Amino acid sequence: MTVTCRTYSPEPFFSQDQKLVRDFLLRINHAELYDPNFTWTRWEWMTTHAALDQSMLSRIGLWEDEGHLVALATYETSLGEAFLITDPRYRDLIPSMIDYAKEHLSNENGLTLVVADNDRVAQRFAAEKGFMPTTKGDHTSAIDLDNRFDYTLPEGFRIISKEESWDWYKYHRIMWRGFNHEDPVPFDEERIAVRKQMLSSPMIRPELVLAVVSPQGEYVAHCGAWYRPGDLSAEIEPVATDPDYRKKGLGKAVVFEALKRCAKLGAKQAMVGSSQQFYYSIGFHPIHHESLWILRTKSINT
Repeated sequence: MTVTCRTYSPEPFFSQDQKLVRDFLLRINHAELYDPNFTWTRWEWMTTHAALDQSMLSRIGLWEDEGHLVALATYETSLGEAFLITDPRYRDLIPSMIDYAKEHLSNENGLTLVVADNDRVAQRFAAEKGFMPTTKGDHTSAIDLDNRFDYTLPEGFRIISKEESWDWYKYHRIMWRGFNHEDPVPFDEERIAVRKQMLSSPMIRPELVLAVVSPQGEYVAHCGAWYRPGDLSAEIEPVATDPDYRKKGLGKAVVFEALKRCAKLGAKQAMVGSSQQFYYSIGFHPIHHESLWILRTKSINT
């Protein structure tokens, strides 16, 4: 076994290295969820996300064994936080990956490692390298897709998909208002181009990009779902509801419609990177938690 480390290509969006990482994440999570916090769906969403610092892509580290990708050290949107993902057979790479992350993925405030709470091996290595856990972290929740997902929309409301028709201005509006940005909604062409960019992944299935349409024709709730037929799990990302239309069951309805469609395609469960009470109230349950680890020399606010 001869493992070599190299840096990721600086080419943005869907480069050969982007596809290489996607295939790696697909492979290690195909039979079972080895790393539910950072799956191929998170990688695809990250690739097109407007918040991603594209100028730092070459800081991402790739470890290969005879041309096969076996480990990845990456940030998600900007330097300062590191995700370390390995093939299960290459866990001994973690110490050198932590060293790489400290050198290449730190920012002016240092480095935070994302470490699974049930991963005693990675925790031990992180502690040996001078890191300690904090109370902050990431949550993953899931729901089994062996249930019926019945819902009722208020009179005059309906659900459409990107496969049927799609209005980019209405999509921008629901994403802007649904994530609680202040009015008025800016409708410049640059922002619309960003929305198109964020739905440009070739892995997106248009029938899984959904919106609730009001009687007035506005998109008032949205749910995107990611699924590749043959995989165990689908993923829900993102979900948003216009503040003026909350508490009407629209968020639940559009998520349930997405779950029904994923189940029809063959998914056995669906995940979401959240611990919000909304998801628990409609049937999701917590399955995974990762804590943020910082260097012991870094101060913690109490």
